[in-house]
Amino acid sequence: MSSSLAATPARNAPPAPTHPDELGAALARLTQRFAATAADHDREASFPHANFAELQRHGLVASVVPVALGGGGANLATARRIVGAVARGEPATALVLTMTFLIHRSITRADSRWPAHLREAVLRSAVADGALANSLRVEPQLGSPARGGLPGTVARRTADGWRLSGHKLYTTGIPALRWLAVWGRTDEPQPRVGVFLVPREAPGIRVIESWDHLGLRASGSHEVVFTDVLLPADHAVDLRAPTEWAAGPDDDQYAWMIVLLGALYDGVARAARGWLLDFLEQRAPGSLGAPLATLPRVREKVGEIEALLWANDALLEQLVRAADAGHPPRVADSSLAKYSLTHNAIRVVDIALELSGNHGLARRNPLERHHRDVLCSRIHTPQNDSILQQAGQRAFEGGLA
Repeated sequence: MSSSLAATPARNAPPAPTHPDELGAALARLTQRFAATAADHDREASFPHANFAELQRHGLVASVVPVALGGGGANLATARRIVGAVARGEPATALVLTMTFLIHRSITRADSRWPAHLREAVLRSAVADGALANSLRVEPQLGSPARGGLPGTVARRTADGWRLSGHKLYTTGIPALRWLAVWGRTDEPQPRVGVFLVPREAPGIRVIESWDHLGLRASGSHEVVFTDVLLPADHAVDLRAPTEWAAGPDDDQYAWMIVLLGALYDGVARAARGWLLDFLEQRAPGSLGAPLATLPRVREKVGEIEALLWANDALLEQLVRAADAGHPPRVADSSLAKYSLTHNAIRVVDIALELSGNHGLARRNPLERHHRDVLCSRIHTPQNDSILQQAGQRAFEGGLA
């Protein structure tokens, strides 16, 4: 299996725009196009396949893939820009794209343990076909592995390689994923833990279409069950002793995750702001005889929105500059940034609801959808309780100013 994958020639998609102005124009068009169908996908909980076809036509799925393999070679600044623009149109699309970007970033790092031919197979398929990828980590019993514990997904060593069995939750993008990076453990006397690369078309994979959440309804984050899925031996791409994983995530990879998720939910907040400003300028109650935008109280609250979004932009810019310069913040500091970014984004949409009243909660308007989507920001690892407990501990230990 692995040899044929590595030998597959890349049929390069059109290259992504490289000039900042050209990229900005392309992203503005995509934001508008994705926004036009976002309500339908939300209402029907339908996966936005057409959005990914459009991203591939613009060469954006492989933005983070190295130039040497036909990709865009994007740094974090460009990846942030892409994710934010896509999220302003349709955030579930942005979430799946984020997860693919994070896989690509992880496996192209100098310290990646993935076999070179499998790295190349994943990356070239993104260039050629817009192949999407995601990590499968959460389980019914384990919950999020970020909180500790061994996965229940088990790989048994056989003469042919591995037989993988397990049950994963919240597999974002599974209706369109090509590659599944599955968190599991071996059945060895001293179990090793890590990642198994599973092609989506492998026999023994069953999807349970259970995703029916309040927000990000178009993300297709269904359950996946693996039953004796046969994998070549080299598809155990990163196995380590559990103690090695206990050291925690890498600063650079963590910064990429926080920035891209932060850009996603900041994008939702900016979409809410855009709708609100139009509403306030057009809504002119008879009792007032002028648009709501003329009221001092309304302008003050809109000013609060501007302050929150300014803070988000400054914080994201700080993280991006540090990471792209090769000096990413410590994991604990990136976690605090995630708390502030998501708190600000949620507050922006809350203010928009306060100012718009019943109109903001009407299903015919997008604000109630933005509200449901932005609340999902609290669920991503790290969650607020972990962030704040860690920060509190550091404060008592003299680690915070």
